[in-house]
Order: sequence, then C-alpha cells, then structure tokens
Amino acid sequence: MLWFTCLVAAVAVERLVELIVATRNLAWSRSRGGIEYGAGHYFPMVLLHTALLVGCVVEVWTRRPQFLPELGWTMVGFVLLAQALRWWCISTLGYQWNTRIIVVPGATRVRAGPYRIMAHPNYVAVVVEGIALPLVYSAWITAVVFTVLNAFLLFVRIRTEEAALESTLA
Repeated sequence: MLWFTCLVAAVAVERLVELIVATRNLAWSRSRGGIEYGAGHYFPMVLLHTALLVGCVVEVWTRRPQFLPELGWTMVGFVLLAQALRWWCISTLGYQWNTRIIVVPGATRVRAGPYRIMAHPNYVAVVVEGIALPLVYSAWITAVVFTVLNAFLLFVRIRTEEAALESTLA
C-alpha cells in the first residue's frame, strides 16, 4: 500500500507541475486578450480531481483491498499512457494549453499532434487516469464514483469548450 501511496503522490506532483504550466499559460493568454469561459465549473473540477487522489489513498488504507497483480500492473501501464498522452497534449498546444478554458481571439484551432486524431485527447487521458489510477490497487469505489461524476463534468466542460472555440477561433 505504501508504494501505491507514493504512486498517487507522484501523480499529485505531476498535477502541481500542470498547474504551474497552466498559470504561465494563463498569463500569456490574458496578455493577448484571452477570454475565459466556463469559470463556474472550474472549482468543482479542481475539487473532483483532488478527491480522486485523496479517494485513492483513503480507500486503499481504510478498505485494504487485495492487490491483484494482473489488474494492478496493467492499470499502472494505463496510468503511464495517460500521463504520456496528457503531456503530448500540453506540448502540442504549447501556450494555448490550460486547465481553464481560455481562448485567445484570432488564434487558430490546433489540429496537430493528438488533436489531428481526436478533438479532446486531454479528456481521454483524464478518463483513463480516473479509472486506472484507483484500480492499480483495486480501489473500485473511487474509480466508479470519480468516473460517474467526471462524466457529468466533462459533459458540461466539453460543450462549453466547443462553444467557446467555435465562437472565437478562426
């Protein structure tokens, strides 16, 4: 269980690095007239993603599920793939990437990297991570609760993002 807690802590550190990048990119976007959309659902999203990390650790330490090697190691692989996809998205979008929905007027929609394959690859990474991370150590309650709540959040977020992109990007 300790190594799982360390894995979750490593994901938390990765998320903090994302927030540093997002803060830098937010300043860049605002200096170019960037407009934020959907600010009302940002705090609930932060709470949900924090709850995922906390829930993983709390469930494993309180429920003490059995580590199932075939499931666990497969899920570690999916967690790593999700991180790779997330950073591919971040590097492809460059300064346009953010944890918030910020659109710089006159910017063009990025259609390179993973965005040439699908519209929202970063959200695919979020979904995969939200299922895989808890299941590394059989924390199925956290996986189910996060996945259901995240589905509602992503429904709102993707609709908001698409509307923002359609109304402002060239």
